[in-house]
Amino acid sequence: MKKILLFMACTALGLGSCTERSRPLEIDPALTADEIAEGRFTPEVMWKMGRLGASRLSPDGSRLVYTITYYDLAENRGATALYLRDMATGEVRRLTDRSSNASAPAWSADGGTLYFLSDRSGTQQVWRMPAEGGKPQQVTGSGDGEGIPDVEGFGVSPDGRRIWWVQTVQVAKRRSGDIHDDLPASKARIYDDLMCRHWNYWDEGAYRHIFVGELTDGIVTGGRDILGPDAAWDAPLAPYFDTAEIAWNHAGNRLAYTCKPLTGTDYAVSTDSDIFVYDCASGETVNICKTGDRTTAPYDRFPGYDKYPVWSPDDRYIAFRSMATPGYEADKERLMLYDCRTACFEELTPSFDYNATDVQWADDRTLWFIAPIEGTHQLCRLTLPAPDATCGTVDPPTVVTAGDHDINAFTMAGGRIVAELTTMRRATEQFEVDPADGTLTQLSDVNGEIYKHIRLGEVQKRWVTTTDGKRMLTWVVLPPDFDPAKKYPTLLFCEGGPQSVVSQGWSYRWNFALMASQGYVVVAPNRRGVPSFGQEWLEQISGDYSGQNIRDYLSAIDDVAREPWCDRDRLGCVGASYGGYSVYFLAGCHQKRFKAFISHCGIFNFESMYGHTEELFFINHDYGGAYWEKDNPTAVRSYANSPHRFVDRWDTPMLIVTGEYDFRIPYTQSLEAFTAARLRGIPSRLVVFEDEAHQVFKPQNSLVWNREFFGWLDRYVKGAE
Repeated sequence: MKKILLFMACTALGLGSCTERSRPLEIDPALTADEIAEGRFTPEVMWKMGRLGASRLSPDGSRLVYTITYYDLAENRGATALYLRDMATGEVRRLTDRSSNASAPAWSADGGTLYFLSDRSGTQQVWRMPAEGGKPQQVTGSGDGEGIPDVEGFGVSPDGRRIWWVQTVQVAKRRSGDIHDDLPASKARIYDDLMCRHWNYWDEGAYRHIFVGELTDGIVTGGRDILGPDAAWDAPLAPYFDTAEIAWNHAGNRLAYTCKPLTGTDYAVSTDSDIFVYDCASGETVNICKTGDRTTAPYDRFPGYDKYPVWSPDDRYIAFRSMATPGYEADKERLMLYDCRTACFEELTPSFDYNATDVQWADDRTLWFIAPIEGTHQLCRLTLPAPDATCGTVDPPTVVTAGDHDINAFTMAGGRIVAELTTMRRATEQFEVDPADGTLTQLSDVNGEIYKHIRLGEVQKRWVTTTDGKRMLTWVVLPPDFDPAKKYPTLLFCEGGPQSVVSQGWSYRWNFALMASQGYVVVAPNRRGVPSFGQEWLEQISGDYSGQNIRDYLSAIDDVAREPWCDRDRLGCVGASYGGYSVYFLAGCHQKRFKAFISHCGIFNFESMYGHTEELFFINHDYGGAYWEKDNPTAVRSYANSPHRFVDRWDTPMLIVTGEYDFRIPYTQSLEAFTAARLRGIPSRLVVFEDEAHQVFKPQNSLVWNREFFGWLDRYVKGAE
């Protein structure tokens, strides 16, 4: 199972198997003469773009290491390499070639060494090299890679003496051949409890655990599984396994991490993760969220998600993100502070009506974080009061940056801040941020040569009045060379989540600039249920999937349809996940507004979805409960408004897309919808990717997805009579 899981993790972006050495990719990101002459943004052009990520400033702020991934469509894979920027001169050098993948770069405390993950030895391991370049040296694992577990994340202690890493551990037997060892050829999985599968993999008894070992001359020696070999749960948490949930203190003798130590049904219905602290000297672990004096620590009970611990530079405090409501995965991410001396907790953002994410310390009294604010993501700063023995009062955060952009990540050191920033018209680039006033200065231009030769449309910011008199931010993306005297086919985009913001992000899957470049106006409303407009706006959708947010969608498309340049006779509606549900529901109530629908991995039948999915806490909260709870008015209303109950009203062509490895919204939901559409005699098409899950990642699969997507729209929206 470990190899299956790791293969899926490493190939999610088409990078190829971690267990096979690959020949170097001969990648040429330059556009062809025909592409330059056409000047159009196409799926093929998009896959030539370099994808920048994992930026890390050196401890003194003088250098920036980062990764760029390029893809080869013919090979159906990509390769990730390390790059180094001199912040003073702007000089950039590539440190690794494309014969293997190099990712997750990290600096030694003195700035002289770079650590990173690489699969160059046949399995993914930690490597090190001189920061200015040179021959890499393997840190974890040894030999030719046969039978050596892959490392999925790591962190070197600030003093350089220790390292933590994450790898899978076989804890339980799930295969029939292992349970009935006299029948080795049998092919069955055997379970006594939930969860049988999660996101995109079956539970076969293998879990990700954190190991801690000593570093001797830069090589790991020993290693202890700090969760214990029998722990049937993951740290970091499934399904994302984000190693940012693990952090060394600055002394290098304690490790804070996130864990949800539950199994079976308890795990499936709960979001109760906590922050644990492991002491390297004693080997003891303490759950800080379940300790403390109830009279002096009012937040000593944390029933929801608690994640992402970060230590203050003096190791006195641990800041972390916390959700108050049990079972609610989209609750406000409060910024909490734990005092390691007093065991006192304090909420730092009680009056701040937005999430706090990607939290980092600048010094012992100053925290920086990213917050979603009105359809954008901005950098914020928060200053703590003078230290004392008891919890104090904290002033509200300051929003430092401004503008229609998404700051998705940032790194800070030596008084510098470098942010990874996107817009709907530009993929990720690095910008230096002035800590005083938030001024942004662009550093990188990874895809500058491509942008020179393609035309992209304007993005307009539009405030639409909803049926209940609220103002709703709606992004309108216009085609290149837009002419207001012409009429354009127009698409309503339905966001997934449902609690995810329609912001200034750049997606390589659902790309608004790409849609607009094919001649469509794109209407993307921040309907009820999305973050960045306050908790009341976000929480309204839970228990009301068929209500106000559906009216918000229609308000947005009707408002834009009144423009003279919008062709009201050529409207389409598209969406994925919750957006796919929205497509199914709108298909039964759109009153002939739309000429075509596209639903990707959408929820179709609420009752079967309850039995098909895995994270039951999500449905219990958002539907209001189980379908058998007949005395639960919220649940009864939810199931009464399931899209499958309104198929008799379907009258519009529909494309349905899914992935066989999607266990979040299982592909069976799409099969049900396709069956209903065909039996109703509705023009419809089913596209099933046998090697994808909830999203389509692989290069050639992505091209198929785009060809089917635009082919359907061109036929039934552009070609509508």
